[in-house]
Amino acid sequence: MPTALILGASRGIGREFVRQLLSRGWKVHATARDDAALASLRAEGAHALKLDVAVPESLAGLGWQLDGEELDLALYVAGVYGPDSGAGTPPTRQDFDTVMHANVLGVMQAIPLVAPMVQAAQGKFGFLSSGMGSIEGAHGSDGWIYRASKAALNMAVKSASLDYPGAIFVALDPGWVRTDMGGPNASIGVEQSVSGMLKVLDGLGPRDSGSFRSHGGGALPW
Repeated sequence: MPTALILGASRGIGREFVRQLLSRGWKVHATARDDAALASLRAEGAHALKLDVAVPESLAGLGWQLDGEELDLALYVAGVYGPDSGAGTPPTRQDFDTVMHANVLGVMQAIPLVAPMVQAAQGKFGFLSSGMGSIEGAHGSDGWIYRASKAALNMAVKSASLDYPGAIFVALDPGWVRTDMGGPNASIGVEQSVSGMLKVLDGLGPRDSGSFRSHGGGALPW
């Protein structure tokens, strides 16, 4: 039975990854911060783990919770958007720290802990990025901190892929998705986004490690 780890599975895209992987017959480890989400994940059939990616001490306990599990797939889905303001408004330290801790520090804390488990299974490690993190594709400064955080995430993923040649690393753009973060006017539903990303992950080979892909499979500019 293939095994997956979903980091950030309380709701939205993370929860849909859990559902779709369970429907494929996978064993799924899924993390959440609050007890209600953990109970809901267990009810769906996942192995739920209490974890806050923004707290390094919380992440540090992940290794013993998984007890040397080999992971065919790991997905870092956790993240926050923060203020929508652009370059005309200086960010507050609190807003900056909140976004960067979840979107960047959490990734950089998770990789050394999780990547060896992925590499042991010659598996795949996907990270939820965004087209807003593309430097070449920038068309405005709205969500300024979020944009910077996803650009930093992309560099963390690309550079880490070189240290773990036995695993396939990929940054994934889920599209503009109808979730709590994306809002009701977003262009695609969560089921479509996740099924697309799983199809992309299914098709990745070793030469694709360190790439940046859309939910439709196309390569995105850094």
